[in-house]
Formats: sequence, C-alpha cells, structure tokens
Amino acid sequence: DTLWLTDDGDHTVRHCTLDGKILLTIGIPGTPKPYMGGEPFHRCTHTALSPQGDLYVSDGYGNARVHKYGPNGTLIASWGEPGTDPGQFNIPHNICCDADGWVYVADRENHRVQVFDGNGKWETQWNNMHRPSGLFLERGSSPRFYVGEIGGGMGVNYDMPNIGPRVSIYSAKGEMLARLGQRPAGLEPGQFMSPHGLAVDSRGDIYVGEVSFTNWRNRYKDQPHPPGLRSLQKLVKAR
Repeated sequence: DTLWLTDDGDHTVRHCTLDGKILLTIGIPGTPKPYMGGEPFHRCTHTALSPQGDLYVSDGYGNARVHKYGPNGTLIASWGEPGTDPGQFNIPHNICCDADGWVYVADRENHRVQVFDGNGKWETQWNNMHRPSGLFLERGSSPRFYVGEIGGGMGVNYDMPNIGPRVSIYSAKGEMLARLGQRPAGLEPGQFMSPHGLAVDSRGDIYVGEVSFTNWRNRYKDQPHPPGLRSLQKLVKAR
C-alpha cells in the first residue's frame, strides 16, 4: 500500500510509502504557478486514483482546474476554468473516481458536485448541497457517496439552519438518501464544525475529519479554542 498526499501549501502531490519514503513528486515544491493561470499547481486541494491507475488532481485554491496524470506522473490532460457553467469551477475542493472511471469533483463555492468521464467530458451535476468540501465513495456495485458540506461562510449565515455543516449521503445516481447534522456548527453530538475529509469503514461507520481549529478562529475571532474542540469524530452505524 502507498499514499498520495496533496499539499496545498507546497503546491505538490507526492506518492509515498507507508513509512514516508517519497516515490514521486509532481509539481515544484514551494513554487506555485500563476494564480488562475491553469498550469499545475497553485494550491492543489485533493487527489484521486482511477481503476486504470491514472491520477486526478483538483487544483482549487489558486486555480479552477482538474489535472489528469498517468501512473508515472506524466500530465495527460487538464480541464476547467473559473465560472459557474458546466465544466467550470469555483474552488474545486475534492475529487474521487468510481469503478467505471467517472470523475466526481466537489465544486465548493458553486454548491455542487460535477461528474465527468475520465477524459474530462462533462456528464451531469448534483445540486441541493451547500459548499461541498469532502467526498468519499464506497466500493461495490451500488456505491453510496458521502459529501461533507461546510455550511455558511459569511457572518450573516454562520448560524443559519439547514445548510450545514453536515454530512449528506447520496446514491450512485445522485439521489439524496440521508443527511447527518441539521443544526448550525457546534460541539455537541450530531453537530459539526467544518467537515473536510470523509472515510467509511467496512462496518459502515463514518469518520469525519474537520478543520475545526481554523473554522473556530474564523467564526469566533476573540474567543479561545474550547477544550472539546475536535478534528476527527466517528459516527457509528446503528445496528
């Protein structure tokens, strides 16, 4: 087993062994490409592997692009530009691939997940979500998608109900199946601060990684971090 690590601060993607040996580095460490220039990378956000071994990178904080690489790190194609039309992006924040090679991109500030074929051809989009930032796709013939939505990003809607932060579960066709977290941000059971990373184990338990400390500082500038502030929580599937 190996790891693909996306470093938005260093503008690189690294392929590493589990003990930390670097096998491949894509991008020039510490050297971003021009802002919104389209070249990889300017604060890349996430990485996904296709069944064929190709690598897809969402380049979202300083670009509005998805880049496709071969297994050896050779750039094959790039697509996307700033905007709100199909195939355009406003912070592509996360990315994943299914068993058929379809590519799913969390287009955060456009409040949608866009779906492409493996070559970047736009197919469809899923709406009815608010600032999707995390994606996880189950394996199997009928996989479910888990979407982490970080909720309001402005002072006037930080505490607005029914827009997150939350975790939403979708079918493989984009049908919304369930939502976890209906209240504004908080530290009580059933509440989230800012779900960015998701994983689901073989038992169906959900692991939610949150950028809680950054989010707390943005929301409550003059308040210290509370003792119960967490960066990871586990939701156990009811049995």
